[in-house]
Amino acid sequence: MNLTSQPQRAARWTLFAGAFLSAASLACAGGDQPRSAGDTATTPPPVTAAPPAGASGGEQVYTQICVTCHQANGEGVAGTFPPLAGSEFATAANPVVPIRIVLRGMQGPVTVKGAQYNGVMAPFGTGVELSDEQVAAVLTYVRSSWGNSASAITPQQVASERAAAKAAGGAVTAEELKLLM
Repeated sequence: MNLTSQPQRAARWTLFAGAFLSAASLACAGGDQPRSAGDTATTPPPVTAAPPAGASGGEQVYTQICVTCHQANGEGVAGTFPPLAGSEFATAANPVVPIRIVLRGMQGPVTVKGAQYNGVMAPFGTGVELSDEQVAAVLTYVRSSWGNSASAITPQQVASERAAAKAAGGAVTAEELKLLM
């Protein structure tokens, strides 16, 4: 039996949401700050926020982790966080490209939809890990939302790339990914 009143739950949720958004903002920070390969100062937020009612598995993960930087509409934040809507990296024909970005994170200059970005994206394949199913779901959601129409990603594809990502270590760069595109 839950003895907590509705206003008390709402107040706690508001505090939790504020703390989560603060942590997520810090996790997405990085801007033009140089990072070494072993730098772990940027730690992704935990997967704990409540997703919107009726959201798919991929949309839930997106809402919990990605929305702070890439926004609910997938447009990112101009000059800071690249868009996923229409992104040549998110919708690459080779599914290894977006899988590597999520598992290893991304660092350094990248041009997305003609605009230049130079920041750091935290990895979600080491440290704070998303399961193969979560990575596949969120990438499938991204690749089929906001006008994107790329193929679905399977947990098997993620599992295959996860072993390679752990062996390679460190964040991917746009130059490395362009070789796969």
